[in-house]
Amino acid sequence: MNSFVIPPEIHHSQDSLSYLENLEGEKAVLVTGGSSMKRFGFLDQAVELLEKAGIESKIIDGVEPNPSVKTVNKGKNLMLDFEPDWVIAIGGGSALDAAKIMWAFYEHPDLEFEEIIEVGSIPELRNKAKFIAIPSTSGTASEITAFSVITDLEKKIKYPIVSPEIVPDLAIVDPQIPATMPSHITANTGMDVMAHAVEAFVSTAATDYTDPLALKAIKLVFDYLPEAVADGDNLEAREKMHNASTLAGMAFSNASLGIVHSLAHKIGGEFHVTHGLANAILLPYVIDFNYQAAENKFKEIEEYLGINDLKAEVKNLNQKLDIKANFKEIDWLDYTEEDFEEVLARMSQNALEDPCTLTNPEEPEVEDLKEIYKKAYYGE
Repeated sequence: MNSFVIPPEIHHSQDSLSYLENLEGEKAVLVTGGSSMKRFGFLDQAVELLEKAGIESKIIDGVEPNPSVKTVNKGKNLMLDFEPDWVIAIGGGSALDAAKIMWAFYEHPDLEFEEIIEVGSIPELRNKAKFIAIPSTSGTASEITAFSVITDLEKKIKYPIVSPEIVPDLAIVDPQIPATMPSHITANTGMDVMAHAVEAFVSTAATDYTDPLALKAIKLVFDYLPEAVADGDNLEAREKMHNASTLAGMAFSNASLGIVHSLAHKIGGEFHVTHGLANAILLPYVIDFNYQAAENKFKEIEEYLGINDLKAEVKNLNQKLDIKANFKEIDWLDYTEEDFEEVLARMSQNALEDPCTLTNPEEPEVEDLKEIYKKAYYGE
């Protein structure tokens, strides 16, 4: 039996953050990442809006780019002390992902991380609090999805946690918030949207409900991402990309993903490659691997866009956005060719076991994943 699950409420367009003023409750925690939400005034604005609603708030900040089990447990303990009836995540995908699992552990303090790794294993939530997600990037779509990605630093593995329980109760998609993103983050997170939409469309679990959302998101990325990167003050482009992210999130949360994400999760866990950048580099190589198995779906994308070669167009878009063609060209990554070769077999095996691999159109073997990693590392 198929199902289609999204948040009961999605508030979008400029100034939609003001909806916080309408909440009913007593206490709220605001979970955020670094300093950007504070620096640009959105965190203070959220606190003021909650005050107008008569809600006391507490800030849990410092969520790192690849949120760890340790960070999740720290947030859980702070929530247990404060006892909020709203958990509000505001920031990038990492803050939203971390807040979801903090919330799960706040509701069920005896849960261990190992107990929620299996798909659908999070017990029933909303016994203590409801969840609001306010994204600051147009990328992960965590504000809409049943997904969270948490890193086990000891095992050096990123785990995608999947459960309908962690679909937010309310998403606030305000384009004024991502307008503060630097251009390179806009580019990387925008290509994360592209990967979400393409993988959802060709997924073996795709349906008539998810396909239109994925197609529209792909077109919006091609049409508006270059403008959003070139001119951060272009609010129309920002709004279109924010909408594209949410649409793609609706699609992949219900159709799942594929090996772009399986591979990105594992190389990100090993070498801390940012998720959107890893997806951008891997996507053309995975399209090539999957093309024959999902040829009709890929041709449908190409016909909808009026193009002849999706792989080539994605590579051209990466180039236009100043995204490197392969991992070896990224000079700031703190690992060598020898480091890559040393972990290649382990990364490939872990990627094979990633839940996203289950819905990839072409069923891969470990050797296939090794080959894709090599192509994405060295370039074709």
